[in-house]
Amino acid sequence: MNVYDFDKTIYPTDCTIDFGFWCMNRHPKMWFTFFPRMIGICIKYKMGIIPEYLMHRNFFQYLTMVDDLDELIKLYWDKNEKRIAPWYLKQKKDDDLIISASPTCIIEPIANRLGVRFVASEFDTKYGVFTNNLMYAKEKARYIIEQGFPLIENVYSDSLSDTPIALLGEKAHLVSHRATKISDWPKLDRDTMKVVKKKIDVGWKVHIKN
Repeated sequence: MNVYDFDKTIYPTDCTIDFGFWCMNRHPKMWFTFFPRMIGICIKYKMGIIPEYLMHRNFFQYLTMVDDLDELIKLYWDKNEKRIAPWYLKQKKDDDLIISASPTCIIEPIANRLGVRFVASEFDTKYGVFTNNLMYAKEKARYIIEQGFPLIENVYSDSLSDTPIALLGEKAHLVSHRATKISDWPKLDRDTMKVVKKKIDVGWKVHIKN
């Protein structure tokens, strides 16, 4: 069994951000009702004012503004399915697991097209709230352990925030350069662990409080 992150791992960009622009281009009023808010969210996150969890929750709000959401998601993947990394398609197996912080409504259709299992962040597109844990960092490892999955041979991700699931695999791979370059997971020396701890802590503390 192999486990894959999705965004920037087997897909070259962040599909949630891409789909947000896809929606705004088809509903131009969103450039005025949501885009300024999106910029504000990104600035606050980059400045450390809001953590990962709140950034995701605020950003996902655009999904509540689109009446034809399901149709737009279908059209988005009709056009962008071809962007899935060729290296992944060559080694894809039926028992693969895609595990992503992106919302289920966006990940589910492409996972079904690929014919693999998936888990993503469950977000209510009517009320604009998470209905389960944000599938990020430690939460990914918690899910895998609780589900009792069999031996994980390989883990692929673009981010050190996925170190918890990287440690569950026999081998872990860091993906970079828009899902085109694969290298061994870095050694967890002192400096690397500082980065890992910072990435893992972002959002988790807020999640516990909420």
